[in-house]
Amino acid sequence: MSTVVPPSEAAPSWCAGPYADALRAGRGPLFLRRTDGWLLPLDVERWCAAPDPADLSALRRCAGPVLDIGCGPGRLVAALAARGRRALGIDVSEAAVRHTTGLGGAALRRSVFETLPGEGRWGTALLMDGNIGIGGDPAALLARVAELLAPGGLLIAETAPVDIDERVRVHLDDGRGLADPGETFPWARIGTPALVGHARAAGWQVVDQWSSDGRRFVALRNGDPSDAADGRAARGALGARRARAAHTPAPRATPLRTTPAPAPPPGITPGPPPAPTGTPTTTPTTRGARTTAPTPRTGPPSRAASASGTRRRAASSTVRSAGPDG
Repeated sequence: MSTVVPPSEAAPSWCAGPYADALRAGRGPLFLRRTDGWLLPLDVERWCAAPDPADLSALRRCAGPVLDIGCGPGRLVAALAARGRRALGIDVSEAAVRHTTGLGGAALRRSVFETLPGEGRWGTALLMDGNIGIGGDPAALLARVAELLAPGGLLIAETAPVDIDERVRVHLDDGRGLADPGETFPWARIGTPALVGHARAAGWQVVDQWSSDGRRFVALRNGDPSDAADGRAARGALGARRARAAHTPAPRATPLRTTPAPAPPPGITPGPPPAPTGTPTTTPTTRGARTTAPTPRTGPPSRAASASGTRRRAASSTVRSAGPDG
């Protein structure tokens, strides 16, 4: 049963008093009492126990990360976490949040109508144990859940076991008259036919309807299922392209071909290549302790110049061999 209502309607009795006492004890009695005195029993013992077959029939249908709206003591969040699924429970009751985290689940003390983490990215939202009645306005709740889900996301809701569609104001009652009857809040009771009608009017697609152990459930998809399929196909194609790119070898570089310089005429010793006409060479060349600046040449060297160069190289070699690195 939900403890999540719009912030302005969050009854203090959900946050303390009979509800917190029942969670700590793990049992009731606990009721929702209408203003005309009618009582709706709340199944605290089942909420505080491990998920039963009816719960598991809903959990098996979950896809992607799961948001449990009105998680109560957290049996479903903890069960999903134990299966390695990403799940978050929200509840306005601090006692419920503590109980959920104590079971190993993740939970926040938050109303569904407040800002929540991951809005627009949840794969599945759960409205179990009659939580479709949150806020007393199923249409408003469906619109809010649509904002929380990713396109094509799934809503799994538990409905009333009878064909009903009513809006009431209620307060918590422990059967001993200890709750303040003035602390009322809006609630709704809605059966499967009524929920299907509200959902289709809001653009939801009915995916499944089933019963288990006397409880009834409806699975709804947010928007056109083809939109979700198209999105999944596009993401799959992008992933395939990235995988191919990661395994495609880079093209080999083509080596540059060079043309060897022509051999000099017989009897001519090759010298340094000629500098461009009109562009003097200014970069000095250091050889050991002496620095010389080559003289620009505009033509092939003479025999005398070649001999002079040979003598200079021999002298430079003698200087290097006498140094520390010789």
